[in-house]
Amino acid sequence: MKSNGFVFLSGQIALTADGPRTDADVATQTEIVCHNINSILGELGLGWSDVVKTTIFLADMADYPVVNEVYGMAVGSPAPARSAVEVAALPLGMKVEIELVAEDK
Repeated sequence: MKSNGFVFLSGQIALTADGPRTDADVATQTEIVCHNINSILGELGLGWSDVVKTTIFLADMADYPVVNEVYGMAVGSPAPARSAVEVAALPLGMKVEIELVAEDK
């Protein structure tokens, strides 16, 4: 959704053409989520450098170091502001979900 010069992307989970990847480990799920976000941003003519804030939702905060490493490789530098929170559950039993706000240029 676009509003007032920003793009708001709702939470993305590890969905592929073959369906949700609930069987994948957290690193693979994070790679899929970041790939999907990259594709969506590209369709909007944007990239990770346009992202100003992300929120990472984790089913288990113990997964944070792995998610942080994969996320960091996908996002690059400088990274947008980010918060990470543990939640009781994610859609379809996923391990990670990422939402973001980007500047619409």
